[in-house]
Amino acid sequence: MPQPERLQVLASGLAFPEGPVFAKDGSLWGVELQGQGLVQLQNGQLKRYHVGGKPNGLAFHKNGELWFCDAEKNAIRVFNPATKTTKTLLETIEGMPLNAPNDLAFDSAGNLVFTCPGNSRQEPTGYVALLSSDGIARKIAEGLYFPNGLAFSADGKQLFVAETYRHRLWKGDWDHTRHQWTHANVWAEVEGPSGPGGPDGMAFGEDGNLYVAVYGTGKIQVINKLGKICHTISLPGSNPTNCAFDPDGKLGLIITEAQNGQLLSYRTSLKGIIN
Repeated sequence: MPQPERLQVLASGLAFPEGPVFAKDGSLWGVELQGQGLVQLQNGQLKRYHVGGKPNGLAFHKNGELWFCDAEKNAIRVFNPATKTTKTLLETIEGMPLNAPNDLAFDSAGNLVFTCPGNSRQEPTGYVALLSSDGIARKIAEGLYFPNGLAFSADGKQLFVAETYRHRLWKGDWDHTRHQWTHANVWAEVEGPSGPGGPDGMAFGEDGNLYVAVYGTGKIQVINKLGKICHTISLPGSNPTNCAFDPDGKLGLIITEAQNGQLLSYRTSLKGIIN
């Protein structure tokens, strides 16, 4: 169990924070799902940028733009930090509107993988989708109960996806040239809440473990290479939504927590992986 002094509140008063990610200049970005905007924390100062909708997952493109899921507008959208402008990139897949996109990640070849849970808490209608680097969008996995956070392994050869309402994580092989997720199977079970919630956003540490924000439990659950819980990090709020490691190691593990609307830092010497 971690010591309380290892946790630090970096920002508070946030309207359902999500999607922490670091820019090349060291600034920390995130979204406010219920605040219709992106946030930037730099040198202790918090800036807000209004984009509308319900921004959720967030990731940096190699060109410096911020790509994010919008669960209200059913779109993948892009924010340009230099011009402070926003554009819509993708709204449909296989002839249908996107179904409340949630989280997203780039692979080593610049392909975007994202989850669309829609209203799949009771029925397995959630799916995982791909927007390839050449602009082609298609589903790569279907039949899931609220697919949510996702992460690539350090070598980029495996893709992990959280299935929130089954309290489990899927693992499969990722082929970035053929754009295929194969041999996907349930890899780990997390300790979920008795009520709504379960595994949400997640990030790999350089120790090879997967750090999973488990919504409704007030904990980050650390999953080892065998798919077993090896450690937990207790938090002041019950609803962690996502986490990310500072690649410079200064802020340790960053955690977004929705119950108290906080951006937290858990001090550790570990850094994150860079795909």
